[in-house]
Amino acid sequence: MRTLVITSLLLVVSLTSNAQAPYKLVWSDEFNYTGLPDSSKWSYDVGGNGWGNNELEYYTKADTANAVARNGYLYLTTRKQQTSTNTATTRLARPYTSARLVTKGKGDWLYGRIEVRAKLPAGRGLWPAIWMLPTDWKYGGWPASGEIDIMENVGFMPDSIFGSIHTKSFNHVIHTQKTKGLFIKDPYTAFHLYAVEWDARQIRFLVDGKVYHSFQNTGKGSAEWPFDQRFHLLLNIAVGGGWGGQKGVDDSIFPRSMIIDYVRVYQAAK
Repeated sequence: MRTLVITSLLLVVSLTSNAQAPYKLVWSDEFNYTGLPDSSKWSYDVGGNGWGNNELEYYTKADTANAVARNGYLYLTTRKQQTSTNTATTRLARPYTSARLVTKGKGDWLYGRIEVRAKLPAGRGLWPAIWMLPTDWKYGGWPASGEIDIMENVGFMPDSIFGSIHTKSFNHVIHTQKTKGLFIKDPYTAFHLYAVEWDARQIRFLVDGKVYHSFQNTGKGSAEWPFDQRFHLLLNIAVGGGWGGQKGVDDSIFPRSMIIDYVRVYQAAK
């Protein structure tokens, strides 16, 4: 029995070491501070132009009502709060505020393991997302330069999260996106670890360390695989929109927060 226990312990140590060995931590935010997100790591996408999805929220800049760190967590909060934004041709009223944090220019990576431990906001009409966009847009505008959706959830499907990629050949506009959903019984009441492992051969999507979806590089060029360039991370909660708003918005739910324990980025050790 003693030999079996020792052997089992050695196996666990070996597996743990092997799992961690290929990667080293290159960027992180543990949110062990109070106030606005660390400005050396995060910037803001700002505005209420619908963001290409007919979304209903206005993303604010440096507003602790929508993005704040406290007690070791980041709180991204969407509120029912009327705002308006001026454009060259019209004035758009938006009934909700939210935050969209980006690491562009402060955290840009080619390949690695990107992981976010988060608890999602519940409610019909919400569309929380943890995702990545190209930093340099080498192959042209969306979707030619790619998009990696590490985690998306829509409130009218409360038991499922989705991992997806979008490229010129594979995207939701032409109904060819490469996506897969996963049932999770408690995304709104428990923290889960959402991650991708990305290298020159494939992108693997994981929840709590388990792979549930992957996309392979077939070598057919950038129309299928634009993922040989730098990408950056985005965290946001959208309201409504072409997908999130398919069943309407329940105004009784607000405010709602996506609570993020940490963000960590690893790359291959050299």
